[in-house]
Amino acid sequence: MSTTLKVRIDIPVLLPDLPDARDACVERLTTMLASYQGVSQAHVGSVDSEDESTPGNVLCLHYDPDVITLARLHDLARSTGAVLTARFGHEVFSVRVIGSEDSGRGMEQKLRSLTGVVSASVNLPAQRVQVEWDRELVTDEVVQQAVESLGTGAPTPVAGNSCCGPRDPAPPAASWYRRNQELVWSLIALSALALAWGGERWLALPRTAALALYLTAYAFGAWDLTRHWVTALRRGQLSFDIDLLMLVAALGAAVLGQWAEGAFLLGLFSLAHALEHYANDRARRAISALADLAPSTARVRRGDSIAEVAVESVAVGEIVLVRPGERIPVDGDVASGSSAVNQAPITGESVPVEKAAGDPVYAGTVNGDGAMEVATSRRAGDRTLDRVIKLVEEAQTQKAPTQRFTERFERVFVPVVLIADVLLIVVPALFGWWTWSESLYRGMSLLVAASPCALALGTPSAVLAGIAQAARHGVLVKGGMHLENLGIIRALAFDKTGTLTEGRPEVTDVLPSTGVTAEELLAIAGSVETESQHPLAAAVVRRASKDGIALQQAGALESVTGRGVRSSVAGERVEIGTLKLWQDGGVTVPGEIVEKVATLQAGGRSIVVIRKAEKWLGVLGIADQPRKGVRAVLDRLRGLGVSPLVMLTGDNKGVGDAIAREVGVDEVRSELLPEDKVVAVKALLATHRYVAMIGDGVNDAPALAHATVGIAMGGIGSATALETADVALMGDDLSTLPFAIGLSRESRRVIRQNLYISLGTIVLLILSTSTGLIGIGLAVVGHEGSTLLVIANALRLLRYRRGLPVQAH
Repeated sequence: MSTTLKVRIDIPVLLPDLPDARDACVERLTTMLASYQGVSQAHVGSVDSEDESTPGNVLCLHYDPDVITLARLHDLARSTGAVLTARFGHEVFSVRVIGSEDSGRGMEQKLRSLTGVVSASVNLPAQRVQVEWDRELVTDEVVQQAVESLGTGAPTPVAGNSCCGPRDPAPPAASWYRRNQELVWSLIALSALALAWGGERWLALPRTAALALYLTAYAFGAWDLTRHWVTALRRGQLSFDIDLLMLVAALGAAVLGQWAEGAFLLGLFSLAHALEHYANDRARRAISALADLAPSTARVRRGDSIAEVAVESVAVGEIVLVRPGERIPVDGDVASGSSAVNQAPITGESVPVEKAAGDPVYAGTVNGDGAMEVATSRRAGDRTLDRVIKLVEEAQTQKAPTQRFTERFERVFVPVVLIADVLLIVVPALFGWWTWSESLYRGMSLLVAASPCALALGTPSAVLAGIAQAARHGVLVKGGMHLENLGIIRALAFDKTGTLTEGRPEVTDVLPSTGVTAEELLAIAGSVETESQHPLAAAVVRRASKDGIALQQAGALESVTGRGVRSSVAGERVEIGTLKLWQDGGVTVPGEIVEKVATLQAGGRSIVVIRKAEKWLGVLGIADQPRKGVRAVLDRLRGLGVSPLVMLTGDNKGVGDAIAREVGVDEVRSELLPEDKVVAVKALLATHRYVAMIGDGVNDAPALAHATVGIAMGGIGSATALETADVALMGDDLSTLPFAIGLSRESRRVIRQNLYISLGTIVLLILSTSTGLIGIGLAVVGHEGSTLLVIANALRLLRYRRGLPVQAH
C-alpha cells in the first residue's frame, strides 16, 4: 500500500510577483501540480488542512514518495511557478480614469475584452487599475498602451512592479490653472448662471443676454462631461453612465425651457467632480508620500572618491555615506559610525533608535546627529520601503466585501432605474395624467436623483483613507477585506516567542552558592560561555557585560550534547550545564543546588549550573522576557471587547504558564508544533467565528493563513512577514495593534454610515422627484451633496489616532 505524504510551500516563493493569494495564477498552479504523476492533491492551506475554504499564502501538496521524491516535487513546483510567472503579467497602474464609477467599470470591461487580458480591477478613488494578462496572447506594451488609451493620462506602473520597465520620472509641476482647471470652469459656469438668473430676476436683463449667459454656463459646466463622453464614444465605450445621464437631463431641461435648472445641474455637477477629485487626492497623497521618503540620490564611496549617484545605481555591498540629519537612501547595515535614527516614517515609532556597527537601517528613515557609513544590503526596488509601497498600492485595488456588495447592487439597480424612468416619462403622459413636458421633466429629475454616485464612492473612499492612515502609523493592511475583517475579530491568538516576548533569552536570576558572590559566579560563567554559540551562552555573556564584569581567557571548549560544556579558567576545570551533566556521571549534586534549580524551573526558567573544580558556584536562571508594556496592550485589547486572548507556544507547560502569568493572557496552550497551532486556530474559529492570529510570519504561516486575519510582527526588514500576513506591524510594536483594530472598527462604521447616507438619499430623492415635490435643481443638490458628504466622512479616517501608543502622539 502506498503512503501519501504532505509538504507545505509558501506561495510567494513559487509566484513572487503575485499581488494576492486569491489570484487566478494560484488556481492554475494547483491544477498543473495536481496533474503530475505521484501528486494526488494540491490545494491552498496548511499541511494538515482538510478544509480548503480558508485562503492563505501556503500551498499544500499531497504526494506518493514511491512515485516522486520530495526533491523532485520541489523542483517541479518551482519550475511550474517560474513558467506561470513568465507567462502571466500582473501590474498595478496609476491612471486618471474617465471620471465616474460607471466609467471605471466601463474601463474594466474594455480591458477584459482585450485578447489576452485575464482580469482588470479599477479603484476609482485610488486612481489605480490592476491588470492580469497572458503574455502568450498579448505583450506587456500592448496592455500598457490599452490602459493609456482608456484613461485621460498615461499610466504609470507603481513602484515595485517591473514587467513594464522602470517608473518614469514625475512630470514637472503643472501650473495652478492646469491643476485646478475643473474647479475654475465649474466656478465660471456657476457665476454665469448667477448673473443670468439674478439679472433676469432683479436687473431686467434682456432674454437674449440671459440666454447667452446660460449657454456660457452650459458650455463651461458640460465641457469635461462632453469631452469624456465623446472620447469614450470614439473608443466604443458608450454606456449609460452618470456623465451621460447628467448631459441628457441638462439637455432635456433646455428643451423644456428650464435653462437655469439645466445650467445649475451642470455647474454643480462639475463643481462636485472637482471637489471629489480634490478629496480623493488627499487620501492618495497620504500614500504616495511614502514614495518621497527616500532620497533619489546617494553618496557612495567608490575607490578613493565619493560619488553622488542615482539610488537605482547603488549595488549591494557598496558603502553609502549618510551625514547628520539626512534621510537614509538605502537598506543596509551600519559599517562604521553610530547615530540615533528616526524610524517613524517606516514603523510609526517616534522615539529614535540607536544604531551602531552591524545594526540594520532602512531607506526613508532619518539619521540623527552622527555620521554613518552604510553597507547596502538591498538594491532600489527591493528595499523595505519599496515593498511597502508596492503592497499598499496593490491593496488599493483589492475591493472590500461591502464594495463588492454595492457593485452587485448597482448592476441590478441601474437597469431597474432606467426602465422605471422610461415608464415614468411615457405612462403618465399616455394616460393623460401629466403633460408630456411634465413627464419628461420628472424623468430627467429621476435620472439625477437615482444616480448611485455616493453609493459607489462611499466604500472605496473609506477603505483608501483607512489603509493610508494605517500605513502612516506603521501598520500595513493588505486590502479592503482585511481592513473590514480586523474590526470584527472576537478572539486573538498570539505566538509567544518574538510576539508576546522579546524573542531573546536573558539572565533573569543569579543565585550564587553560600560563600560565592554574584560577580564571581557571572565572571566564571561568562568567561567560558564567550566561546559558545548557544543562545543561552550569549545571554550569560550579555549579563556579565551589562554588569561590568571583567572576563578571563578560557581554555578549549568541550561541548556535551544536551548537557552543557566543559572548559578551564586560570588552569582550573569549569563545568556549566544542566543537572544531567553531573548526574549521568554519578556525581552527587548538593541539596542547595538542587533546591535552587527546582525553584527556577517551577518559575519557567531555563537553568545553568556552574561548577569550578570541586566547588559549586551556583545557578543562573534564563528566560525569554515579556515585551515591555505587553500587559497594558492586552488590557487595551480587552477594553475593545477582544476576548479571549490565547497564547500558543511550542515551549513546555512550565515556561508557557510562567509567561502567561506575567503578560496576563486568558488561556495558554503549550508544546504545540506548527500544525498544532493550526488546530488551535480552527478550534477558536469554531467557537468564536472571527479570530486573528499574530506571529512572526514564518513558522506561524499555516496558522496565520487559517485565521480570519493573519497579523505579522516586525514587517520592517522581513520580506516573509510582508508576504505571508494580511496585516503587518512594521515597527515590531505590539502596542499599535489596538490602534489597528480601532481604526478598522471606525472604518466599518464610516462605511455603514456612507451606505445609509447614499441609499437614504437615493430613496428620498426618487420619491421626491417622481411625485413632483422637487425638481432637477434640488435633485442635483441632494445628489452631489450626498456624494461629497460620504467622501468627506471617509476622509475623517485620516485623522483617526485613538489607540496609538502614548509616545506616538
